[in-house]
Amino acid sequence: MNRTLNTPLITTELAADEAGVTTATIRKWVQRGHLRSADTQGRRRLFRLEDVFAAERTTHRARRHDH
Repeated sequence: MNRTLNTPLITTELAADEAGVTTATIRKWVQRGHLRSADTQGRRRLFRLEDVFAAERTTHRARRHDH
């Protein structure tokens, strides 16, 4: 069974809320290749929550190494 088909997709706003960041940060992660949208709904990007958390972990780890 393919888990991705059953994974709920969330909006940029909800992704930002879940990761504790702003919507601008979510858009920046997409621009920098840390996060890919799973689908679109009209002009809105939709994301898998697990992908959002993976991007958050990756960017958080990178920030920690910068200090």
